Amino acid sequence: MHHDSSDLQNRTEQEHYPWETVIKAAMRKYPNPMNPSVVGVDVLDRNLDTHGRLHSHRLLSTEWGLPAVVRAILGTNRTITYVKEHSIVDPEKKKMELSSTNISLTNLISVDERLVYRPHPENPEVTVLTQEAIITVKGVSLSSYLEGLMALTMSANARKGWDAIEWIIQNSERENVPLCDLC
Repeated sequence: MHHDSSDLQNRTEQEHYPWETVIKAAMRKYPNPMNPSVVGVDVLDRNLDTHGRLHSHRLLSTEWGLPAVVRAILGTNRTITYVKEHSIVDPEKKKMELSSTNISLTNLISVDERLVYRPHPENPEVTVLTQEAIITVKGVSLSSYLEGLMALTMSANARKGWDAIEWIIQNSERENVPLCDLC
């Protein structure tokens, strides 16, 4: 009998920087020392739509670092996983939506993640990040273990994501670059 197992992760975080600052940093988040698992980024397409929203399609090469025992059970030696990412930045509504899903190892696991960055409704100096991730493990032998591992990784990565954005903000000479210059 073959079962798929799914787990939904939800979290909300706040960062004490204005939305524009966070978005500029998020657009150039990789590579950075806080997310060593992302080893490559390719921008496949970037364009402005008629409403002035910036659409970006990127391919991320990530090193998931699955333990050797897990790789043996899964029957794969691959540690590099490719993730496709689509983001929409709406400068007028001050909203950035980003969705990503893995496009390799899909026969074993799928990780669908959605992030939304918005200014805090009462404080424009604060940005709120809402993260939702659906982790689906194919097959039953390792599902609860892998799910737990991925859930921990997702949660750690969300924190690392904020740390990375903060690192970029603090280490950037280009802070005064208008958002559209990153288009």
